[in-house]
Amino acid sequence: MWKLFKKRKSKLLNNQKSEKVEIPITSDVNKTKKKIKSTFNNCSDVIYREISIGKNNLPAIIVYIDGLVKTGEINEYLIEPINRLRNIDIQDNFEETIIDVFAIADMKTISNMQEVFDLILSGEIALFIDKLRFAYVFSEKGWDSRNITEPESESTVRGPKEGFIESIRTNTALIRRRIKTPQLKMEAFKLGKLTKTDVVISYLDGVVKPSLVEEVRSRLRKIDVDSILDSNYIEEMIEDGPFSIFPTIQYTERPDKVAANILEGRIAIIVDGSPNVLLVPTILIHFLNTSDDYYESFYFAFFVRILRLFAFIIALFLPSFYIAITTFHQEMIPTKLLMSIIGGRDPVPFPSYIEALMMELAFELLREAGLRLPKTVGSAVSIVGALVIGQAAVEAGLVSPAMVIVVSVTAVASFSIPAFNLAISLRVLRFLIMTFAAILGLYGVLISMLFLVIHVVSLRSFGIPYLTPLAPFSLSDWKDYLLRFPWWQMEKRPLATETVNQVRQNEDRPNPPQKSE
Repeated sequence: MWKLFKKRKSKLLNNQKSEKVEIPITSDVNKTKKKIKSTFNNCSDVIYREISIGKNNLPAIIVYIDGLVKTGEINEYLIEPINRLRNIDIQDNFEETIIDVFAIADMKTISNMQEVFDLILSGEIALFIDKLRFAYVFSEKGWDSRNITEPESESTVRGPKEGFIESIRTNTALIRRRIKTPQLKMEAFKLGKLTKTDVVISYLDGVVKPSLVEEVRSRLRKIDVDSILDSNYIEEMIEDGPFSIFPTIQYTERPDKVAANILEGRIAIIVDGSPNVLLVPTILIHFLNTSDDYYESFYFAFFVRILRLFAFIIALFLPSFYIAITTFHQEMIPTKLLMSIIGGRDPVPFPSYIEALMMELAFELLREAGLRLPKTVGSAVSIVGALVIGQAAVEAGLVSPAMVIVVSVTAVASFSIPAFNLAISLRVLRFLIMTFAAILGLYGVLISMLFLVIHVVSLRSFGIPYLTPLAPFSLSDWKDYLLRFPWWQMEKRPLATETVNQVRQNEDRPNPPQKSE
């Protein structure tokens, strides 16, 4: 039923898409000026510069938006070349003369006024000349943007310290610097009827599966909204499981990570105004790997990945397991440990579930407060608040010391999850599993685990099973998922992405020269 509704909704949206408006440019520059001013009425940032060209003072007008162009270069590359025509008699057929004087490489002629408006709003300069039914459009975009810095959410001990910023051209250049081949494609889209946001999909031609590229194109073209202000807008619209709590699209701020994934046959979606680049398709194990895994020894990477897997399990199930065994299955606890837990819980008037719920909610509030406060204050509030509240709650007899330890270990484990969006999913699921454990004990934990496994197995990301390479099982892909083999043993790209070209390197390892006998 839902699929049928989605199909009908999609058809309705496609029918409602407005076609491109054709507004011809008149040969009278005064009428053109009135049209522009009526369109940009009450737009104080739109600049109009009236000039005259040639010996016969042919009227013209330059239009641009202040703050979106390099104003200093307008004088250098537009006004000064036009001034050189002051003593030249402009004839009726003077287009070639005009083109010859401009030193701007990126120049085009546009005869549709609506298209000129869109380009002006994107930061380009329009030159309208009397007697011409088209406009010259020059690309001299330039606005203040944040400098390239290390991404705070994905810092590494070793490796590049560059991160994406809010400028799409800077971001594509950061990727192009790392993959210097014409096979690296950058396809441009404009999404959002009002924002007209620039979106680029980047992939490696000859490696990526062609049907995957076409699927990404198709989903982007179906987006018909007023605004796209961040990559999350696109993520929610194109993901396979829109109602799943698990993320099925990965995002990152690291150019090296994007380049590495493009080389493996994945597709990057870059959105202007967002430092987060989307990567598709995505499987669950992608959220547990970091860039550091490839910049350190493979022994270290193997150990840390196993550690993160345990952190994943602890963050999801530890409070529920504690609630279940202390409420229903005390016989499973060793006697000395049981006596210690009972002694700590003796003054506590609440059952384990309420105790855990209070502590988890208090910790979530502290975490949210730490994020919203200024950085200089936020970390101090999180640490001091946790210590003060935990100690005060134990002394007041509201919670037991064992529960404080369980919640603290769970919090540390959730912080060990590299992907923030996956960590959020685990935090929400933890409350649901705790409720099952409080009602049914370990049976409730097992039932919730069964539901989770069924749900995760059913998920897809652009046609790729979410639990690959576990289900379906692929032995060769384990070299670089949960495990991490040495680089010289990873001859082929992952089978999960179904790349056209599987070979990544030759099988021969560069061994040292053999000693002659």
